[in-house]
Amino acid sequence: MKTYFKTLLLSFALIGFISCNAKNKKQNLALNEVKTINHEPSKQFIKVALLLDTSNSMDGLIDQAKAQLWDIVNELSYAKCGTKKPNLQIALYEYGNDRLNGSEGFIRQVLAFSEDLDDISKELFSLTTNGGNEYCGQVIQTSLNQLNWGKNPDDLKLIFIAGNEPFTQGEINYKDASSNANEKDVTVNTIFCGDYNQGISSYWKDGAKLTNGDYMAINQNRATVHIASPYDDEILILNQKLNKTYIAYGSSGSRKMAMQAEQDMNASDYSKANAVKRTISKSSHLYKNKSWDLVDAVEQEEVVIEDIDDEALPMELKGKTKTEIKTYVTKKSKEREAIQNEIAALNTKRKSYLSKQKSVHSNNLENAMTKAIKEQAKKKKYTWE
Repeated sequence: MKTYFKTLLLSFALIGFISCNAKNKKQNLALNEVKTINHEPSKQFIKVALLLDTSNSMDGLIDQAKAQLWDIVNELSYAKCGTKKPNLQIALYEYGNDRLNGSEGFIRQVLAFSEDLDDISKELFSLTTNGGNEYCGQVIQTSLNQLNWGKNPDDLKLIFIAGNEPFTQGEINYKDASSNANEKDVTVNTIFCGDYNQGISSYWKDGAKLTNGDYMAINQNRATVHIASPYDDEILILNQKLNKTYIAYGSSGSRKMAMQAEQDMNASDYSKANAVKRTISKSSHLYKNKSWDLVDAVEQEEVVIEDIDDEALPMELKGKTKTEIKTYVTKKSKEREAIQNEIAALNTKRKSYLSKQKSVHSNNLENAMTKAIKEQAKKKKYTWE
């Protein structure tokens, strides 16, 4: 009997080890159930819903979001949950724009939770501003209702709402929306675009406090400062090589490959440094393209080569045998891994270089978001590399 209890205690200890912060585990699990949990731990996600005011005065905010997306993604790519790296999903809403449907509160879901970083970039670059009514409570409630937040207690579930009008506008009380957010284990963080004290008096701080979120004030009109490094040119050359490792397949393959190139161009239009940051994002585990890239599709078991139809293949693989296709995919996979490792090594040097450069431009969207995410991630026992 003593041996049994020792074994049982050891099994429960294993559960605590493999879970990042899972709570309320059943205390009467049978031993064989414990083994199942040990071999198949939950898959953790960082889920971020970004709610952006796109009224007339918010051009600077939208510009910061476009320019700093890759900074945010890169910072999140360093997160760890125990020994594992969580996945990232980003959803995007715009609100307060006269072009939107007034009967729905001038709110539009631009993108539901997505791991497709190219899609997220594309939609951000599609946003334009126009005068309107900003209903904070309603856009928060809409995102809570529409998005699949899931029930995994280890997921980090965050809303970031940014704007500059009183938080109290609209028919839905922000306090009711906050109560619903608490029920779903979602933390609401508020970013007031303007004076810190003005944001407090217009209830933006209270909007964050109700879910134990962070209240921040930023200067949305401050231009994003991109610091160059001696490693940028090498990283951009590697980006060109990285793009050549993708094998477009299926009905969306060519279109998605073109979108990849388009988002490379959007990043480079801001600056060389921003293009470098996107390249680093593309070399991380967060950049996934199994829906159109055969390398990712095979590695993530989305596609079995034996089952793929010839018409779904790109020209270079049409008419090839299954063995030849496997060999080609394996070759591209190894090339990609080697290039990603080169980018990672250069990025380590780049980060060390940038850490020594002084910059006072910290009052922006990216710094506000990453600071809040890191603080709130501690509650879920997430760590950063």
